[in-house]
Amino acid sequence: MGRLDQKVLIVDDEKANRKILKELLQEEATIIFAKNGEQAVELAKKHVPDLILLDVVMPDKSGFEVIEEIKNNPITMAISVIFVTGLANSDDEERGFDLGGCDYIYKPFKANIVIARVLMHLELIRQRKMLDKFAHLDALTGISNRRKLDIVLKDEIAANKRDQKQLAVALIDVDFFKQYNDHYGHGAGDIALKKVATTIRENLHRPRDFSARYGGEEFVVLLPDSDLAGATLVLNNMLQAVEDKEFPHEFSKISDHLTISIGAVVIDDNQSNTQEEVLLSADKLLYQAKKNGRNRLVIECI
Repeated sequence: MGRLDQKVLIVDDEKANRKILKELLQEEATIIFAKNGEQAVELAKKHVPDLILLDVVMPDKSGFEVIEEIKNNPITMAISVIFVTGLANSDDEERGFDLGGCDYIYKPFKANIVIARVLMHLELIRQRKMLDKFAHLDALTGISNRRKLDIVLKDEIAANKRDQKQLAVALIDVDFFKQYNDHYGHGAGDIALKKVATTIRENLHRPRDFSARYGGEEFVVLLPDSDLAGATLVLNNMLQAVEDKEFPHEFSKISDHLTISIGAVVIDDNQSNTQEEVLLSADKLLYQAKKNGRNRLVIECI
């Protein structure tokens, strides 16, 4: 990750302060500006910057009010916040740290201190994201792992209720994979799983569409804001794409190449399903797909 791949949101109602901070930091990150607290909250949700430089005293909302909103929103809660203030007050400092701030920068600005502190936090953020990425990747296939799935599915179920949309959750199984491993060997089986995972990922095109290895030869796909027709189209295309790759499997009972079976559910915003309940429902439909002959999709609204 290069420096300009990181984004810094500068929030200050004084144009002169925004200009100074831009001149100091524009070589270190992509800069976004907000003129007040309300705008800061909206831009934080829209851009999800790596770091926010947040003025404490503003006419519409104080920096403390802004950070409370940011930290209470699942989309923005992980963003690091440095408070910018002209008042060296220990009570304010304590309150800022209690609310989730990571540092303070004081006015008038001292260029070397501003740059040093911002660069330090950007580097910490970069390292944290790298560690998080590796901790949530499946080592074999390179897609997300079960741990990441648990986090994303929880967030998407909550977002689905909040945004009053529909969410499709699909459980995918590679057909007759035990026979594949038994006859071709586990090394070949690992290669086959990588190929299937890549094909699944290639058929997800929207930013929030998500895939993960669930365990063994099973995968999970999440399709936020998808109704029954839309999810059916995407998942049938995925099923066909795996078949079209023609990965050899002469020991399958239904084909001479690898195929997959899919069980999927579409949940409405007015349901109170847990992650476990949603996955269990998808698993029941996956069982039905296998029972009905495999290499097929069974999908229902629940």
